[in-house]
Amino acid sequence: MEGILLTQNSTFILGPIAKVLGIILNAIFNVVPNIGVAIIIFTVVIYLILLPLTYKQQKFSKLSAKMNPEVQAIQEKYKNKKDQESMARQNQELQEVYKKYGVSPTGSCLQLLIQMPILFALYRVIYNIPAYVDKVFNCLEPLAENIISTVSGISTISALETTTKNFPKYAANGNFTGDTALRSVVDVLNRASSAEWDAIGNIQGLDVNIFNTAREQFEHFNNFLGLNISNSPLYTIKGAFPEHNFILVIGALMIPVLAALTQWINTLFMPSPSSGNDNNTMVSTMKSMNIMMPLMSAVFTFSLPCGLGIYWIAGAVVRSIQQVIINKHIDKLDLDSIIEKNAEKYKNKKREVPSKTVTSSASISTRALGNSSVSKEKEEALNRAKEAYAKNNNPNSIAAKANLVRDYNERNK
Repeated sequence: MEGILLTQNSTFILGPIAKVLGIILNAIFNVVPNIGVAIIIFTVVIYLILLPLTYKQQKFSKLSAKMNPEVQAIQEKYKNKKDQESMARQNQELQEVYKKYGVSPTGSCLQLLIQMPILFALYRVIYNIPAYVDKVFNCLEPLAENIISTVSGISTISALETTTKNFPKYAANGNFTGDTALRSVVDVLNRASSAEWDAIGNIQGLDVNIFNTAREQFEHFNNFLGLNISNSPLYTIKGAFPEHNFILVIGALMIPVLAALTQWINTLFMPSPSSGNDNNTMVSTMKSMNIMMPLMSAVFTFSLPCGLGIYWIAGAVVRSIQQVIINKHIDKLDLDSIIEKNAEKYKNKKREVPSKTVTSSASISTRALGNSSVSKEKEEALNRAKEAYAKNNNPNSIAAKANLVRDYNERNK
């Protein structure tokens, strides 16, 4: 299926990244035609791709932890000095420390700037799978066409809770036709709950065979350990509890519980910023985030579709495993040796002065002296003083020689 553009992300940065990630997910789904399993494999693949960046970031954190005492000492030294000269000296001393340890003040930011768009695009692809996975789109396309062809199809779709905000506007102004309508209806079908599918099945004039075929195939794609991952855990519990289907209730509850638990376990393995002061703002913020993030994960995944909960759980598990491996590898590194090599490399680089720069600086200084009337006058005055002194004093005396040295230094300052 070509040209599925409307439902794909089209922003400047996320759009191209999401398209590439969509190609990967589509390839996985062609091998494993189950959305839940495909999401797990897809998450693992993406985090493996990001592993080199994650490793560099963690290595930078370890080196920063070693470097922080020196940085904090410099900051304490200039704590109450806000004048321009003191600030300049502080920045210079900090740069010396960064170079000695072979790190950059923005070292970890670069990795984050690369990772964040990928992770946001990853969420977009999982949230809107039919836009990127051909089999899922082809499954829903005939039903979407059938809905558009009926008299009350658009009005029924527009009234659904999962419908996008722009959907009723399209329908009202008469522009809701062609590919725009088709792909928007596919989006709604992808996010519809079981109750909303029932409402769609009651549309007057809808072909029952097309509806039953599409629903059966789509629910087969969405079935993960008995859960329909298009439904939220809250919706699943509400439907299963009156029917005393407690296995389904437990399965739905496990999504937010595991999301919170895996997120919390992940924070245990993450390196925390080291500081000599427990009241440090960064340390306090990290401690608060380590408590809030698992709770937020539980709340969000309780009301969002189970598919997103599975993605959160899979991501937290993969990150935890990665972090254990990275921690073991970094713990084996001889950080002192790495720092020593960086320091030696910086010293050698500092001693090296390009010959062109020296020659250029010398020529500039010579020209400046030659063109300066002040320098000429000074030189002539020194020569006259030396001549007068030579006439009236013994040229072989210690004082005369000292004066000559002084005159030489003044002339060549």
